Amino acid sequence: MFKTVLFPIDQSRASLEATETVIHVVQKYASRLVILSVLEHSQDPETESAPVADHEAIAQLLQNAQKLFSQQGITAEVIEREGVPAFTICDVADEVEADLIIMGCRGLGLTEETESVTTKVINLSPCAVLIVP
Repeated sequence: MFKTVLFPIDQSRASLEATETVIHVVQKYASRLVILSVLEHSQDPETESAPVADHEAIAQLLQNAQKLFSQQGITAEVIEREGVPAFTICDVADEVEADLIIMGCRGLGLTEETESVTTKVINLSPCAVLIVP
């Protein structure tokens, strides 16, 4: 049913809480798991080139997530991208041909219109989205 699951993560508590759901779904459907973290750039024009989080923190986050899933017998691919989180998540979902995106209900930030990344993903996603409260 869900051949490929995309799990966008950040350093929020919601991402951590969604992990158990990801494990359950991936194991139940023997899905391919792709973990994504998006390095978002500041909206401040004076610091536009400075990332909100650095590449080392993102790399560590992805490595820790991959290790956590490996301990559950799940092989996970990792992708790190730069951009606007909601758009990047949906673009990657399309690229990897995801059947399902699983994400926490609240990440670390809001978009410039104060609409959450989660809400934007729900509205733009090319596949089903499971939001974990």
